[in-house]
Amino acid sequence: MELKDAVAIVTGGARGIGRGVALSLAREGVKVIVADLGQRPEIAAEMQATARQVEELGSEALLVNVDVRDSSQVADMVNKALERFGRIDILVNNAGVVGVAPVALMEEAEWDRVLDTNLKGTFLCSKAVVPHMTERKTGRIINMSSWVGKRGHGFVSHYSASKFGVIGFTQSLAHEMGPSNVTVNAVCPGEVDTAMFRDHLSPAIAAVSGTTPEEAWQEWIRTRVPLGRPQTAEDIGQAVVFLCKADNITGESVNVTGGSEMG
Repeated sequence: MELKDAVAIVTGGARGIGRGVALSLAREGVKVIVADLGQRPEIAAEMQATARQVEELGSEALLVNVDVRDSSQVADMVNKALERFGRIDILVNNAGVVGVAPVALMEEAEWDRVLDTNLKGTFLCSKAVVPHMTERKTGRIINMSSWVGKRGHGFVSHYSASKFGVIGFTQSLAHEMGPSNVTVNAVCPGEVDTAMFRDHLSPAIAAVSGTTPEEAWQEWIRTRVPLGRPQTAEDIGQAVVFLCKADNITGESVNVTGGSEMG
């Protein structure tokens, strides 16, 4: 796919990996719909910051408030994108949440929160763009999974289940969309230094290991990552750009983990 002047929706686009993806696409000349929970003031400010950075790179940005768990809000997001730009070439299903709890103590509501956002949200957003991409016989859908979508890890069973589900959904949708020349792939980030890891996972690892969150983070990277550094949001953005450009790759789940997950 030629990316200059293409149009992309990036859910969870306000910060972290979503911002990295949005800016990576903008550098290629892609017009970006930054979709996130803009009804929350702190997220709205982050959305504005991402949009400014997109525009500083010479591209266009559209801000759309959306809760990906709500099909009516997802439909509104797609309609606004089409009203503004006339087409949608790329969908990046990046919106996601995490939590830490053992299965024995996990509340049903917490399970639902993570599965509804990470897996149901991916389904709803994909479903909303599929008719448009099918009609145009072109498109890219890129879903954000995780290394724990390939290998489970304790205390994040709901997150892991959701990300395993994303990979299965990716493969199934790739079969369905192949005849329409639409590729569907997943990206599996590893240890990305974002608020999700810092706020949730590092403190949990520290509690188990008896260290500080920063010490836990550094030890995790030292012992797990062959390249010896965490991944960045820009690293993930590079993978998304690659999959957008690739015409004959579909149904794949690409690791961006510095070697901590191989195969």
